Amino acid sequence: MENKIPWFQVLFRWHGSVIPAVLPRVCLCIGFGTVIAALEQAGWAVSWPVLGSLVPSIVLGLLLVFRTNTAYERFWEGRKLWGTLVNTTRNLARQIWVAVEETEANDRAAKIAALRLLVGFAIAMKLHLRQEPLHPELEAMMSPQQFAQLRAMNHPPLEIAFWTADYLQRCHRQGQLNPYQLSAMIDLLDKTVDVLGGCERILKTPIPLAYSIHLKQLLMLYCLSLTFQVVGSLHWWTGGVVGLISFAVFGIEEIGIEIENPFGHDPNDLPLDAICCTMARNIEDLISLSPSSCQWQGPPPQPVGHVLRARESP
Repeated sequence: MENKIPWFQVLFRWHGSVIPAVLPRVCLCIGFGTVIAALEQAGWAVSWPVLGSLVPSIVLGLLLVFRTNTAYERFWEGRKLWGTLVNTTRNLARQIWVAVEETEANDRAAKIAALRLLVGFAIAMKLHLRQEPLHPELEAMMSPQQFAQLRAMNHPPLEIAFWTADYLQRCHRQGQLNPYQLSAMIDLLDKTVDVLGGCERILKTPIPLAYSIHLKQLLMLYCLSLTFQVVGSLHWWTGGVVGLISFAVFGIEEIGIEIENPFGHDPNDLPLDAICCTMARNIEDLISLSPSSCQWQGPPPQPVGHVLRARESP
């Protein structure tokens, strides 16, 4: 978290900032300002203060604020959806572990497999949102047959949700769950699918292209026209001042671009890898407990160790 990092270390931090993205545009504005300043020093009449009203600052400011607020709203909605997924998964896992009665030796193994499928749903959802192929992180949460079947599916998270619902229905038919318990668990499972749909809505509803194009054109026009406005008073300082202002406005726009899709690998995106690892640890901790509904006592389950090593969040 930023509040745990020294202030000056954050001030000069390169990784996670938008400096690499906006630096070419800022250099362009600095170079353009320097050229205009040189022409002004050579006696050319290049000081045109009237260009300062070409793109009013208040109009540009409102556009940038709207752009940033819209992007942050998408980012925050994505974080709330993943928080809902974590809480719903914990509740569903707890109910499965406690409520499903164990009457045979293989009932415990089936419950463990069902609980790990809940983590598999989160991992598959993360990969689906990032449009990445399935990999061993997900394979560790299911049987080889299930993993092979997922490879042939167009929407792996929905298939995992189907398997979980099928397990709950099977438990109900076998008398291990009463209708009220089944209904409560299905409702929680439905919430996880609703979270998936909410994340897909964010992913597949980008900022309208015409709006993005228009804002970029206005930003460039503003920064270049600013040179003609200030060169008469700043002279050789024109390039530096215009570069500083362009860094501010281009940086605000770039932040909005980076966080409007919060599910990727950018430094400021949501730490989905860490969230999935937290869910896996929670499930493994739950599996280590013995529910009172257990009538058969067997050996303790083996944890999925290599999936519990949390990745460093960007």
